[in-house]
Amino acid sequence: MRVLLVEDDAMIGEAIQGALKDATYATDWVKNGQTALTTLACQHYDVVLLDLGLPGKDGLEVLASIRAKDNPVPLLIITARDGLDDRLRGLDGGADDYVLKPFEMAELLARMRAVLRRKGGLAVPVLSNGVLSLDPATHEVVAHGAAPLQLSNREFALLQALLVRPGAILSRSDLEDRIYGWGEEVESNAVEFLIHALRRKLGSDAIKNVRGVGWMVSKSA
Repeated sequence: MRVLLVEDDAMIGEAIQGALKDATYATDWVKNGQTALTTLACQHYDVVLLDLGLPGKDGLEVLASIRAKDNPVPLLIITARDGLDDRLRGLDGGADDYVLKPFEMAELLARMRAVLRRKGGLAVPVLSNGVLSLDPATHEVVAHGAAPLQLSNREFALLQALLVRPGAILSRSDLEDRIYGWGEEVESNAVEFLIHALRRKLGSDAIKNVRGVGWMVSKSA
């Protein structure tokens, strides 16, 4: 999944970006509100992490602009502002969660997963199409009711992208977009290599190829 991190503090931004990358999120980091809005206008994101104390355009203004455009992207405010008024303005303004600094990355990641579940209409944490079941917290997948298998970071990222929308065909560029952030080198044939590795683990019919278009996992019957 692809994350937009909006944070002007270099030390905090580097720490969060590194932790998100370790957790398999393709993460783009911008340092002011106007750049965030420009980026959102031309790039799809699965979730936004938004600081409030930004130079130029304040985070609450950025939030208002995002929601004014009817952009439903899941958004978590991450800030040191702990006043009740700020929290109410953020949540009433359309934020899906409000996380106070300093925080543990494990908690932030859990809150991100919870927000993504709610936005996707999922009551349970596991992604499933009835054949494959993927746990975003553990990066384990169960196929056909067999024992759980541990996936590598990029195997997980690719399978997660497909299981978020069972039945939808994702192209190579769609999948690369969810695996790689800005500045990361896109390895040649990386998508094909990962799909081959997943099929070896999960069965040849786990991921279907639609020739000339892309790949998909079957939708639940």
